Amino acid sequence: MNASAPVSTVRRVSGHALFWPTLALVVLLVACSVTSPGFADVSVRDGALVGQPVDILRNSVTPLLLALGMCLVIATGGIDLSVGAVMAISLAVSLTYLQGSADAGNPLTVLSAVVLGLLLGVAVGSFNGVLVTVLGVQPFIATMILMVAGRGIAMLITKGQITTVTSPPFKALGAGSVLGLPTAVVIGAVVFAVVALVVRRSALGMLLEAIGINREAARLSGVRSRRTTFTVYVLAGGLAALAGIVYGAPTMAADANNIGLFFELNAIVVVVLGGTRLDGGRFYLSGLVVGALLLTTIERAVIIFQLPSTTTNLFKAAVLIAICVAASPRAKQWLGGRRRPPSTPGSDPRRISAPDPAKEMSA
Repeated sequence: MNASAPVSTVRRVSGHALFWPTLALVVLLVACSVTSPGFADVSVRDGALVGQPVDILRNSVTPLLLALGMCLVIATGGIDLSVGAVMAISLAVSLTYLQGSADAGNPLTVLSAVVLGLLLGVAVGSFNGVLVTVLGVQPFIATMILMVAGRGIAMLITKGQITTVTSPPFKALGAGSVLGLPTAVVIGAVVFAVVALVVRRSALGMLLEAIGINREAARLSGVRSRRTTFTVYVLAGGLAALAGIVYGAPTMAADANNIGLFFELNAIVVVVLGGTRLDGGRFYLSGLVVGALLLTTIERAVIIFQLPSTTTNLFKAAVLIAICVAASPRAKQWLGGRRRPPSTPGSDPRRISAPDPAKEMSA
């Protein structure tokens, strides 16, 4: 048995993009369980699962939906800074529609409000796509326009007030349950599965990676880079709108000033933790689940460890820095040991050279 096999296996596992984020997630969950003995308890109440692990799953849906669209955009070498503002716009439109309707508790009225919010998210994503693909505006600048102006649009929709409604069907989108599971988790799982199937079971994923690696080479190879890039911006807008609806459904309130504030940064963090590089190319959808769970667990750990709420961002930054440093190429080289340069024939005195037939014949 080769003695170096276990060592090479450890190096290969530790070198995987998801090793350190997964390890950090496990460590945090164990630390929370030790600090709060009832942390891992899950029970059934009124036919639905309840418990802190269930809350973490539910709260992970919003960053997962945002990161799902962000990941596809980043794969093309772009960025979308407007997803937080899209959340605010979508929720503001849906709740304003419900507020003005005669029967906000009617499921069909709620469905119309949700569809209206999603369509607006798609429209915003189309606007970003046109700026990037047709007008040639850099993605950072193009999406920053709506990052700044989008929240103002939401304020205009809500007239600067916190819009609230009373609609049990709408609330169920974020606080209800389906077969015991939180409705938000079911929505997130279904959307993730559909996007993963479309991206990985068709040529779309390969086209996104080709565009992100070398856009000009992809174009010369026959890839319709403009159309593909436009599509992912539209998809990112729609997913951000859905995230806004799921996020605001439990409270049935839209605060245009605070809904989705800085959530675009959380989405980028989840994408990076999932192993996707910001310069485009190869992307990992499965890593988004780990990243979203880790981000939500960090926020819950601050409460369990009884740290001041003002230190949430500091604690989050400390964990993320530790993960990024551990996953850096220099750290991997240090942990895995320096590889010896390949030896040349004759450099090792213990090396036995093969006999030279020409010399033997001359002898």
